[in-house]
Amino acid sequence: MTSTTSSPRPAGAQHLSDKEYADNLRRATLSSSIGSAMEYFDFAMYGLMTALVFNTLFFPEGDPAMNTVAAFGIYGVGFVARPFGGFLFGSLGDRVGRKWVLVVTVLLMGGASALIGVLPTFHQAGYLAPILLVILRLLQGLGAGAEQAGATVLMAEYAPVRRRGFFSALPFIGIQGGTLLAALVFSLLTLMPEAAFLSWGWRLPFLASSVLILVALLIRSHLRETPTFVELEKHEQVSERPLREIFTRGRAGVVVGIGLRMAENGGSYMFQSLALAFVTSAAIGLDRGIVTWGVTLGSLIGMITVPLSGHLSDRFGRVPVYRAGAVFMLAYTFPAWYLLSVGGELVAVAIIAIGIGIAVNTMLGPQCAMLPELFGARHRYLGVAMAREISAVLAGGLAGVLGAALLAWTGGNWIVLAVYMGTLASITVGATFLVPETRGRNLLAIEDALRISQDEWSDNGDNADDADGPTGREQAPASDLVPESLGAAHR
Repeated sequence: MTSTTSSPRPAGAQHLSDKEYADNLRRATLSSSIGSAMEYFDFAMYGLMTALVFNTLFFPEGDPAMNTVAAFGIYGVGFVARPFGGFLFGSLGDRVGRKWVLVVTVLLMGGASALIGVLPTFHQAGYLAPILLVILRLLQGLGAGAEQAGATVLMAEYAPVRRRGFFSALPFIGIQGGTLLAALVFSLLTLMPEAAFLSWGWRLPFLASSVLILVALLIRSHLRETPTFVELEKHEQVSERPLREIFTRGRAGVVVGIGLRMAENGGSYMFQSLALAFVTSAAIGLDRGIVTWGVTLGSLIGMITVPLSGHLSDRFGRVPVYRAGAVFMLAYTFPAWYLLSVGGELVAVAIIAIGIGIAVNTMLGPQCAMLPELFGARHRYLGVAMAREISAVLAGGLAGVLGAALLAWTGGNWIVLAVYMGTLASITVGATFLVPETRGRNLLAIEDALRISQDEWSDNGDNADDADGPTGREQAPASDLVPESLGAAHR
């Protein structure tokens, strides 16, 4: 972290010593990474269990295809809950601070996941079993609805200005780590005798969430509030009604943010869960233990492509890198689903790994800094949460239940899945033409990026490396910043 002290700091962090800033940046990175790892471990594990376990254990015996649709329906419930969690905790994050909201969300999300590991099955409790699963999935979704938004905002507001893309992407290695760990654990569990796996083996990874909760809480309790929020409090600029501000001033940013997320989020869940259900169905019949390695390899690749694409966005801009990832996914979609349909474990592993590791994560890297840069300081947490979580419902949540339904109704036709993914990728490609370049933006700016002429605060990022750290005005006009000038107008 010593190299960061020579880089321009974010506005509001100039009063810290080099050691204090480096220590807090390190804690923020570690805290966000562990939270991301836990969230995606839980969600990836839930997705794997949905396709291969929950459809058997939590529903009465009957049509396997319809049980899979019902299981993915409960999977989608978590996505439905996420926007509500984003609204609630996003508003609190803008009103009381980023740090303590992240403590609450990790407790809620992790606690619900751990309790899934002690649920009774349908044969033990009848219809009470899926009802309890729905309740815990709702709680898990509420916590997750603000966890990733908080981690994104936390890192963007802590990161050095000219390396914001790289540092903001680092915690999202936790996403790959969590997904990787889930895939590895699941692959090992599938080596168990099937009776033992279905009896108690599937419970172990959910119960293990309690360990990650304790580690995350320990680190977050020693984390300082972000420099941006400290400046908001110092100048009495903390919003009392961030939800009202979002609907009156930030709607455009939320809509564009949703569009940017459609391919990244939807593609991620389609490759991680729906593709597994597709290739292990009776129509294709691939070995589930082998194909799961596609998710594992994709996550390993993502550990490189996420920070790399974040770094590239610092050099070439957020928009060009993001658009390249979206265009790649659009071109990849039809060949990928066709090759999945023709069978073959090694081909399926390669297709899933490339889809996750390159197509999805080339967009995730620049997104980590881009979404916080889109929104003004007073409603940033809520804006990022709304963009992330509404898109999670429209893309990720529907990917499972709609995809499973389409497979059931069409008898396993791969074309409908390709059309669906291609539509998501097309939306994201279009969204990249609606967003201004945000590299180097001052995060103390009050207005959203879409409300400010690009010439006023950025010259396409060409001078981002020369941002004047001590002044805290990194490419934004003084009239757009937090201190004094806009105080009365925005209270």
